[in-house]
Amino acid sequence: MARFWGCVVKFSLALLASSALVLVSNDALAQSSRTRTIELEEIAVQAPGGEQGRAITANGYVATSGRSATKTDTPLLETPQSVSTVTQEQLEDRKPQTLLDAVAYTPGIRTGGYGFDPRYDAFSIRGVDVTYTGVFRDGLRQVNSPNGLFRLEPYGLEAITILRGPAASIYGASSTGGIVDLISKRPTKIPFREVEVQTGSFGRIQGNFDLSGPVTADNTLLFRLTGLVREAGTEIKAVKDDRIFIAPAFTWQPTDATRLTVLGEYMDSTTGGTAAYVNDYGPYVDRQGNITFKSTGATKVFAGDKRYNDFRQKQGRIGYEFEHRFNEMFTLRQNARFSALGTNQEYVSVGDAGLVRENNWGLVTDTNLETRLRTGTVDHTILTGLDVSRLSYRSKEGFGGVPIGIDPSLLYSSRQTQTLTGVYIQDQLKWQNWRLTLGGRHDWLTSSFKSGGAQYDRNDKRFTGRAALGYVTDFGLAPYVSYGTSFTPNPGTVLTGGVAEPTTGEQIELGVKYDLPGTNASLRAAIFDLRQDNAVVYEVVDGLNRQVQLDLRSQGFEIEGVASLNDGLNVQASYSYNDARILKLTPETEGNRLTSVPYHMASFWLDYTVQEGPAKGLGLAGGMRYVGSSLGDNLNRAILDNEPRTYLDAALRYDLENLNPRLKGMRVQVNATNLLDEVSQVCTSGYCYFDEGRKVIASLRYRW
Repeated sequence: MARFWGCVVKFSLALLASSALVLVSNDALAQSSRTRTIELEEIAVQAPGGEQGRAITANGYVATSGRSATKTDTPLLETPQSVSTVTQEQLEDRKPQTLLDAVAYTPGIRTGGYGFDPRYDAFSIRGVDVTYTGVFRDGLRQVNSPNGLFRLEPYGLEAITILRGPAASIYGASSTGGIVDLISKRPTKIPFREVEVQTGSFGRIQGNFDLSGPVTADNTLLFRLTGLVREAGTEIKAVKDDRIFIAPAFTWQPTDATRLTVLGEYMDSTTGGTAAYVNDYGPYVDRQGNITFKSTGATKVFAGDKRYNDFRQKQGRIGYEFEHRFNEMFTLRQNARFSALGTNQEYVSVGDAGLVRENNWGLVTDTNLETRLRTGTVDHTILTGLDVSRLSYRSKEGFGGVPIGIDPSLLYSSRQTQTLTGVYIQDQLKWQNWRLTLGGRHDWLTSSFKSGGAQYDRNDKRFTGRAALGYVTDFGLAPYVSYGTSFTPNPGTVLTGGVAEPTTGEQIELGVKYDLPGTNASLRAAIFDLRQDNAVVYEVVDGLNRQVQLDLRSQGFEIEGVASLNDGLNVQASYSYNDARILKLTPETEGNRLTSVPYHMASFWLDYTVQEGPAKGLGLAGGMRYVGSSLGDNLNRAILDNEPRTYLDAALRYDLENLNPRLKGMRVQVNATNLLDEVSQVCTSGYCYFDEGRKVIASLRYRW
């Protein structure tokens, strides 16, 4: 651990010493003690001095502007692409414990395809798996390796932006299905202090703290320190849910035009090396009459062994966000982050112990210049940038040959290095009510993979682009059409050996957005048609879960409505239809539906806070998540069909100051997910799991 932080310090000093740019970031308004009142306060997350450059501006549940879709501060109504936002108020009301919990009410996102599995945040957007290539942190790609995926602590977030559809024209390596941008908590000018204790299902004990405010009297230096400690079990006795998390942040703003924010994080977490159940295998007759033995579903027998099942991961990151506004025309930004993680995964399979140790290191930088100008009657917001990222990982594995509880010898090793360099330009044109966005990017990728005595190298280059046209009416209606392409390098190898082919894709989308006049509410709807080639997925091949590449086509429709009304009522509702088909994988799967992608998904969340009377400050909330039927493997065998299911969630809270003014700032809250304990089998890629059961968490929070 000392070696890791030593590398971090050396990297930071070298970067600060060698950079030709001064470093800065954006401001955030304080999160004061939240009391639901008739007047909703607009909260700006990561706002620089002035109105430009905001990451998210939100009013309760409703986000009004953001930067994730364009890297510039653009009203969401004028952004010609599907964007959803999980705001700070939504996070506080629902208290998600994982990234999957946080995005579960977002249209088009399929969570739970692998049942209860706390090891990875595996999910898809519009039928496209985005686990490895779709998660970004503060606008920068989150670098992952085959067994080294960064874990998320939702308590460390201000908000989450979900951008559906390709964004490679400005982000480079990213999924065709879209990206999820995780926005870290940042320092506030107004002092903010919070402590919280939690308890709940499976022996859960947790303590949180979140402290922020100015360090100097002139507000030129701000700080924030967020952290938690948790000891908990899960519904599987062999699987822990322990965690230590701390995230320091500092903002230095010597002038209104210049700002630097440094963001750090360290997390030490332990969960289970396997969370799977033993699957039954039985005879299966295919269309040609051949008899094979295939999985017939999961049993309730745990596939691992509690004596050897700890999956410990240590991860850290440190980076900065810099912004300097030269004048009203030019603004320079540079973001950079160094990250590292190490894993030690113990597991037992077929009576033998297995061990995987993996370390990865990533460096990501993005420098861009925003230029605002006017040509005749057309306003331009031009963005030009350079984006460089580098991934390096080493993996060692061993299996069998020793008694359970003893580490096997690590006989197999591999390593890989990927470097991606991209240059991009984007122009957002505004003429009367018309909005036109044009963007293009060229990437150069080098990749080197070593395994044993073999080495495989690849060099690729690719152009990606985006074109979108929208029309914004004076009464809040904004139809649009967009087209974009994507390009994504893949870590690891495939069955044929060597470095995996990069994934490419394209999408066309037609949508409409509507902000209800005079009401803090918005509606969004879109239809889409996307294609992705050489996508890396997991498929059971010869009885083993292996990486393979497929071509797919996904078509569908989505609609979402969000509102925070003046009477203490918050509403969030969504519906999505998705038809994902295999174009190329194996001859017998061509034209089949993609595994575990349902046609229909829907969700509804209703939250109400009593405004007056004896029950003032009492908050009641309930949610419903519906997941339609899907197919358990890419052969589309009926034996592994996933039946439709409905999950109910609930929340209850009360601000204790309504009982006694001396208790101002104290809140008691209870959250329950899967309240009715709906636990069914879910199969993906030929292997079956079980849904996560009911989980209840009670908390006591004090803000001052």
